[in-house]
Amino acid sequence: MTAFASGKGAFEAYAWTWELRSVNGKGLDLRLRVPDWIDGLEAGIRARLGKAVSRGNLALSLRVQSEDQTGSLSVNEGQLNDVLRAMTEVEDRAMECGLSLAPANAADVLNVRGVLEAGNTDQDTAPLRKALLADFEPLLKAFLDMRATEGAALAEVLGSQLHEVERLTGEAAKAAEARKSEMAENLRTQLSRVLENSDGADENRVAQELAMLSVKADVTEEIDRLGAHVNAARDLLKSGSPIGRKLDFLSQEFNREANTICSKAQSVVLTNLGLELKTVIDQMREQVQNVE
Repeated sequence: MTAFASGKGAFEAYAWTWELRSVNGKGLDLRLRVPDWIDGLEAGIRARLGKAVSRGNLALSLRVQSEDQTGSLSVNEGQLNDVLRAMTEVEDRAMECGLSLAPANAADVLNVRGVLEAGNTDQDTAPLRKALLADFEPLLKAFLDMRATEGAALAEVLGSQLHEVERLTGEAAKAAEARKSEMAENLRTQLSRVLENSDGADENRVAQELAMLSVKADVTEEIDRLGAHVNAARDLLKSGSPIGRKLDFLSQEFNREANTICSKAQSVVLTNLGLELKTVIDQMREQVQNVE
């Protein structure tokens, strides 16, 4: 589920800016860019995010600056050389493949972890870490509020699509009932044709085979299961707990029933209804990917 939040804060000689964003994902993927010289900060933030979110690709960026005019940051020469060497190799390979890369600037290089580090490595960062973790809470709340707002909108969309699936399922049930007399007449015609052209054929055996064909063409079970799936999906939407994976599995079951109806249809009307069901279900599956 997509969401975004940003914020600013300050503590003693430090000031910082946050950015937290997420996009859709099947699982939970946390990508954090925080200063590694603040002991325990990344672990604390990762733990809070892991408890608050269960699905999505989340990216957190934290920039901390010192207002100390004496200068508290320095460049790690070894890390800088490694980064520049790697950039040169990437650019050379890109040129060999005929690709043109956008030029990097000094800010891009400094943003690579380990290039810019605290000048005073003996400084106690515990107070700063505590201040940052406290400031992270309102950022996380704003982020979750945005996800909740989007979730409410998605629930309305999914509810509308479930209503359409229910309507089409009802139409399919009517179409299946209406074709019963036609199928019965077709079976009688087929039975007469077989008996007329097969000397010594067992009439009861032939009738049994045709009856089996009739049973295989029956879509009652598929229609009943579609109705049950609609009810199950509605219950999930009302539950309020993380339901993305469950809805994803359920949407696959929806699609399986619609496919079976199309394969058994033997009726233009029922086939068209099955295709309409598949269209709505595909749209619903796309939306389900946005649900936590």
